[in-house]
Amino acid sequence: MLILQTPEKMFAACRALRILAQEHSASPVTFGLVPTMGALHDGHLSLVAAAREQCNLVAASIFINPTQFGPNEDLASYPRDFDSDCAKLEAAGVHVLFAPDTATMYPAGNTTTVDPGPIGERLDGASRPGHFRGVATIVTRLFAIAAPDKAYFGQKDAAQVAVLRNITRDLNLPVELAVCPIVREPDGLAMSSRNRYLSAAERSRALVLSRSLTAAKDLARSGETRAEALTAAMLAAFDQDDPDPGARSVSVRVDYAAVVDPETLLPVGDTSNGALLAVAAVVGTTRLIDNLLLPPR
Repeated sequence: MLILQTPEKMFAACRALRILAQEHSASPVTFGLVPTMGALHDGHLSLVAAAREQCNLVAASIFINPTQFGPNEDLASYPRDFDSDCAKLEAAGVHVLFAPDTATMYPAGNTTTVDPGPIGERLDGASRPGHFRGVATIVTRLFAIAAPDKAYFGQKDAAQVAVLRNITRDLNLPVELAVCPIVREPDGLAMSSRNRYLSAAERSRALVLSRSLTAAKDLARSGETRAEALTAAMLAAFDQDDPDPGARSVSVRVDYAAVVDPETLLPVGDTSNGALLAVAAVVGTTRLIDNLLLPPR
């Protein structure tokens, strides 16, 4: 696996690899990109596996993007385990890894950003002002550097997916977004790099996010289509006593519990045509997100 640190070397390597692969292939070569911030878990590796299955060449990136963190967020403490991440990516079959530093991606005098517009102010964008501007900016730069045919993202970041779909469409970016299912722990907790922050009691309490989604899903399966009722079911789950007595003292603050259109992130009143159930909460001091797609009835 090639490990490259500068945009120039990454651009040249991706171009050269594509040309070399095409010389040995009778059909068009497909190049896949898996952008990450490191601290890799099985959810990330599922994206790599999907890229390996669908593409001739696979690149990944590891970059903890400072512009998507707010002033009081966890940029300094965000998990970092570069050597372990490299070993996982190489074992998974990644051909080239782009791992720049902040000064390389944001050199002095670099002031250009990508503003996703109103969609960037919904769900997580409302709670974390400027977050999706940072996401849109770095992902657009990664697309320009690696020039992938397909880029792989997880459904857990559903709001991010909606934002990126919006900018690729609006900017006519020649890349297909592939969205892979949420990977969960056996007890239902959505895999996240931030799960590393959780104590044992907090981790147990964090299961309330997936329980809230299950409560709304079960209500929807019974025939309920009113978003108001489904939202109430999600919120009610947070008010119930935790099944684990040791977790009951853990503080949980709901950021949002929403029923929205998965493409626009705007609220919907009725879910007959499908909807995204999305929830975010701060468990202890760790902000977690989860979601579930309701299919059309």
